[in-house]
Amino acid sequence: MPKKYVSTVVKVGSLKLGGTNPVRVQSMCNTDTRDIKATVKQILALEKEGCEIIRVAVPDMAAAKAIGRIKKQIHIPLVADIHFDYKLALEVVKQGIDKVRINPGNIGSVEKVRAVVVACQKKKIPIRIGVNMGSLEKDLLEKFGATPKAAVESAMRHVRILEKLKFKDIMISIKFSDVPRMIEGYRLLARKVNYPLHLGVTEAGTFLNGTVKNSIGIGTLLQEGIGATLRISLTADPLEEVKVGWAILKALELRRRGPEMVSCPTCGRTQINLIGLAEKVEKALLKIDAPIKVAVMGCVVNGPGEAREADIGIAGGKKAGAIFVKGQVVKSVSEERILPELLKGIRKIEREWKGRKK
Repeated sequence: MPKKYVSTVVKVGSLKLGGTNPVRVQSMCNTDTRDIKATVKQILALEKEGCEIIRVAVPDMAAAKAIGRIKKQIHIPLVADIHFDYKLALEVVKQGIDKVRINPGNIGSVEKVRAVVVACQKKKIPIRIGVNMGSLEKDLLEKFGATPKAAVESAMRHVRILEKLKFKDIMISIKFSDVPRMIEGYRLLARKVNYPLHLGVTEAGTFLNGTVKNSIGIGTLLQEGIGATLRISLTADPLEEVKVGWAILKALELRRRGPEMVSCPTCGRTQINLIGLAEKVEKALLKIDAPIKVAVMGCVVNGPGEAREADIGIAGGKKAGAIFVKGQVVKSVSEERILPELLKGIRKIEREWKGRKK
């Protein structure tokens, strides 16, 4: 396993990224940024789901000028995604953006790059360099092919431009649509720089396949200490991206937000409708804020013991179930009472949690 990666720290809005700070969950709006009402509505919904940083596309000056009005109506740091036109970068800085995603090597002369750097330095706004395989320089493709080495060299070209201008508030991402190259690329990059890295598998696909790709790629790197922020790229509602991002962080025990459910895969001993029950519990947990662990197990043979770390759970029997707390059975109920009794216990734990928070 590569040596633990320790990065510098940059500040994006009120959040510190990198170093020993928590890995943050990011997403990107799929609205037209010029449609301020729709964009704000989506961002506020993402905030409720746990999105901590949000990026918007800025394809033209109208979108750039919308940034200020959007910023006033949201509560999380806002990132502008800009390609080629340095004037758009200058405008979003003027509008109060929290971070700019732009590749300095693609915006023209040194003077144009310097203008962006100076503007960002004055407002203490970081720049994220974002390399995708689809936009690699031709000479690097000819020299290295579509490889992690080519992507890293492309990122380093952009980094050197900024460093030459004495700019160090840098974040970097190098995204691939396949997991092995994505992992290799970030590992190579982590040996060359110590800037905070933004993780993602680009064009990962629809919900199922995209979730699998992102979980393996991002999860592997986070386990090695690589990654300050993450964005789950899915051909789906951005809300799903945020849910998957938090699920990865919870699975790695890096961060917890809201409840966690564990459930067994069922076997020949199962004598209740465990799949249906698990789905109902999972749906009910969407309304719970407390970071509690709930277990839905198929039988009493292993249920309470295997899930002893759960705050509360159920182990099924023959048309019945046992409610257990921290591995200890506290009540036996009929099958039709399993869900109501479990939810009653969950709500009690949540009330106690909220009482401790006050």
